[in-house]
This record gives sequence, C-alpha cells and structure tokens, in this order.
Amino acid sequence: MAAEGGGKEMNEIKTQFTTREGLYKLLSHSEYSRPNRVPFNSQGSNPVKVSFVNVNDQSGNGDRICFNVGRELYFYIYKGVRKAADLSKPIDKRIYKGTQPTCHDFNHLTATAESVSLLVGFSAGQVQLIDPIKKETSKLFNEERLIDKSRVTCVKWVPGSESLFLVAHSSGNMYLYNVEHTCGTTAPHYQLLKQGESFAVHTCKSKSTRNPLLKWTVGEGALNEFAFSPDGKFLACVSQDGFLRVFNFDSVELHGTMKSYFGGLLCVCWSPDGKYIVTGGEDDLVTVWSFVDCRVIARGQGHKSWVSVVAFDPNTTSVEETDPMEFSGSDEDFQELISFGRDRANSTQSRLSKRNSTDSRPVSVTYRFGSVGQDTQLCLWDLTEDILFPHQPLSRTRTHTNVMNATSPPAGSAPANPGSNGNSITTPGNAIPPPLPRSNSLPHSAVSNTGSKSSVDSAIASGVSKFATLSIHDRKERHHDKDHKRNHSMGHISSKSSDKLNLVTKNKTDPAKTLGTALCPRMEDVPLLEPLICKKIAHERLTVLIFLEDCIVTACQEGFICTWARPGKVGLLSSQNQANSPSGTVV
Repeated sequence: MAAEGGGKEMNEIKTQFTTREGLYKLLSHSEYSRPNRVPFNSQGSNPVKVSFVNVNDQSGNGDRICFNVGRELYFYIYKGVRKAADLSKPIDKRIYKGTQPTCHDFNHLTATAESVSLLVGFSAGQVQLIDPIKKETSKLFNEERLIDKSRVTCVKWVPGSESLFLVAHSSGNMYLYNVEHTCGTTAPHYQLLKQGESFAVHTCKSKSTRNPLLKWTVGEGALNEFAFSPDGKFLACVSQDGFLRVFNFDSVELHGTMKSYFGGLLCVCWSPDGKYIVTGGEDDLVTVWSFVDCRVIARGQGHKSWVSVVAFDPNTTSVEETDPMEFSGSDEDFQELISFGRDRANSTQSRLSKRNSTDSRPVSVTYRFGSVGQDTQLCLWDLTEDILFPHQPLSRTRTHTNVMNATSPPAGSAPANPGSNGNSITTPGNAIPPPLPRSNSLPHSAVSNTGSKSSVDSAIASGVSKFATLSIHDRKERHHDKDHKRNHSMGHISSKSSDKLNLVTKNKTDPAKTLGTALCPRMEDVPLLEPLICKKIAHERLTVLIFLEDCIVTACQEGFICTWARPGKVGLLSSQNQANSPSGTVV
C-alpha cells in the first residue's frame, strides 16, 4: 500500500540506483524473455529461475543463459551489457506437457562449446538431464515417480563432480543421484544410515547399484532450498519449518541450526569465503548466521513481504585500510585482500581470510549481499566491521570500495585462517581446495587441471563410501542411455510407492520456546541492518538475483530477465547499441 502523499513515487518502477561505487542502470535492450515479450500470466505457475554457464568458445562471448517460464524452457547466448538480446534465435526451446520446470543447474566442469549438461527439476518430481546445445535429452530420473512424487524445489551438481547431483523435494526429502546409474523399475527400499535431531539419512538397499544413492529426510514440511559451501564440504538447507540446518556433507554430521523469527525459510546463500550464511523467508527478514560461531549475528529489515532470493556479491567489497603504523602484514597480504573477487573462476575461494601477526589487527572486509522478494523490491546490504567484530576497537581507518573487473589479474592464494577464540572448527574456504565450480547461477571457466579434478572426485567418492558400500566414483567418460523423446510428457503418471520409511525424530518445536534462545534471538538482541538501497524494480514478485562481473541480473514472475549494468560498465556496449540507447539510459 502506498504511503500517504508519496503514492506515485512509491509505486514507480526504478530503472537505476546509486551506491557508493556509482550508478547501476537497467539496460532495456538486454532484457531476456519469451520471444513475443508478452508478460506471462503467472497464476499457479512455478517461479521463474535463471542459470548461467560459460562454454569457453574462445569468442569472448561464451556465456549462456537458461530460464523457465511456465511450461517453457529457453536456452540463449547471453550478451549481457555487450549487445542487445536477440530473442528470435534461442539455441534451444522446450515446452513440456503435464508438468512444469521448477529449477535447473549446469555442470560447469564438463561445459564446452559443443556440449553442456543441464539438470532440470519438475513440478511432478522428475529430473531430466538434457544437452541444449546438442538439443538432446540424455536421461530422465524418477521417471515413474517411484522415488518421490512431490515437486522438485532445488537441484544442483555436487561441487567438483562430473556425475553426482543432489535433488530436494517439497516432501522434505533430498536425494543423491549418480548420472551413471539407473533408478530401477520398482520403488527403492532404504536402510537407515544415520539419524540426528530432525534429520535422517538412508542408503538404498539393492543387489545392484541404483539411484538414489542416499535419501536425506530433513525437518518438517518442504525443503525449500539448499546451497553448498564454496569449498563443497558443507551443505546449508532451509525448510518450511523455519529452520536452517548446516551439515558436513561427506560425514553427514549436523554442524549447526538456526530458527527463523517467523514462518518458513525460503532461500539461503554462503559468503564467498564460507564464513557467513544469509537466509530469507516468510518473516520478511534477511538473517546473517556465523558458520564458525553457529549464531545469528544480524538481521536485515527492509522488505515488506516474503524474501525470495538472497545472494552475495563477490565482485564488490570494501576494505578498511588500517593506519600504516598499525598494520604489520606485508604489502602482498594487503593487496591480496583488495584483489578479492577479480578472478571469476576462483571468486568463491578464501580471498577474505585475514592474515596478520598475533599482535596486529586484521584488515577487515565489508561483505555486500542482496535480496529480492515478493514485494517486487531489490535490497542491497553491507555487512560491516562493527557487525562482524562488535567487541574489537576500531582504529583510524579510511574506506576504499573496489569494483572488480575481468581485466584485473587473479588474486593470489590466501593462507588459512588460524581461527579466533580458540575455535577449532574449519571454516569453509579457509583451506585452499582444488578449483571448484561456483554456485548454481554464477558462470565460470571449467577446471582444466585434470589432476585437481581427480583428487576432488576421489574425495567425494571416499567421503560417501565411508557410510555406504556404493561405487560412486566419478568416471571421466560419460555414457548415455537410450535418448528420451524431446518434450517428453512426464505428467499424469500414477504408481504405488512402497517407500513409507520415515524415521526422523519429529520434535514439534514450539516457536515460543525458541524465541529468545540462541536458535532464534529476539529482535533487540542482535544488530538490525538497514538496506543501502531498497527499490521497486518490477510489477510482479521477484524470483532471481544473480551478481555477475559486469552486471546484476534479476527476474520477475512475468518472465522478464533484466540486466543492470554496474558502474562504468555501460561503455562496453557496441557503438550500434549506444546509438539506439545513448549511454545505456532507459527510455
């Protein structure tokens, strides 16, 4: 509802906004949608989602974009701020019958100019493996819905793996698959592997190896989203019961939990160095949780409705430069921190680790993250020194903002953080893991070091094999079963499932008992963040927020995917586009 006296301005769609690093502009000619550009009637449809991949085609324009609108799935060359979108020429377009795409994820390790592996989850519970470049459908998992009949809420490749992927459902279950294995012709039988507070993990009992390899049952109600830590070792899950649960993925151990202030949690993301997790949900808040301390360190209030997506911006960071007399580290240490985020392929590694001698203050880093919601608003937030280190005295500082770009040299490897307060917990990203792909929506170069890939594959295989006698080691060669028919109708399938196994301890958590505890501190007990900017940018609820090197990408439920050029990046447009839209401004 518009505020009195300012209704028109409050409801006006913004096409630009300013932060301390400069002006962000919406590029209308770089808007992706269905070819006819007609707003989609989103009533009863699943959220529009966007995935990116870089195919390294040596042309300098290797980015590809995939998005779903209703029953349709599109795959385009993504030209971003460089050139106008050509909606008349999708590389691939699919229209499904009886079900709708709900989510998707590219395998960045195997992506080439000739072939990409794209997983697509559906509202009826199936998962399809397709190649939109070859326009092929390789495999269909849970085809007869014997494993799970509920909507797929999140699907992602396991970091560093060419064949393992994880699928979450609105049933509250999560399954680990291997693309090399079949799903079987009968409902799977399970054997309890590990059980803890509000979660259980089962292995699949079968004479021959089959999917799923593992079944996770997490919390109560739908499992809305999960996210792997930057080093791939930990898994953060958010559920409709309002809980964030963080697991060690290989050992299946619960690391920590958090409860929302109210209602379900809908989205989750990790900071690029793996030290912080941000969630959003039905309490209209964004909540910042410390991985090391396992506690809420801040909440953000700015949205007027449910928060749909949260995401960190690895390309923009602020460095608090201490007085030269107070900083005892080397120049290389300081430059290492400043250069965080410059290398797209390694942006999720631990570039923010603080390195200093025992008698000096660390150079502190301000994290930038964003959120979008059903209120059609985009919010940007800064997580600053006074929130991260509330008991640390501030020195004389001056703030520098660094907007990273593709032409900057890659940052050097940062050493491990010895930890603070004697905490022995390993922070994701502190150690230097082999190169891993970034999260679902962030494009990056495929890993070329086959030795590193082998070690990652081996680590994943050995980690899972600790608790299951399964052969799931990744193979470098990929085998394909008989291709399924394109635009295969996957709906209206009825089958009986014998899977009634559910051994999760059901502890109905009384919200009144958690409020005021470490699980869910009261509003007055933690710092309250205010957004740097809070702008209405769409007519319909927002469902996508992705931070790329030269732009920010958003999408709304009308099916419009918008590109916001970062400060100074509009000049990358061709002269022809500049003539059509001077200086990138929007009419």
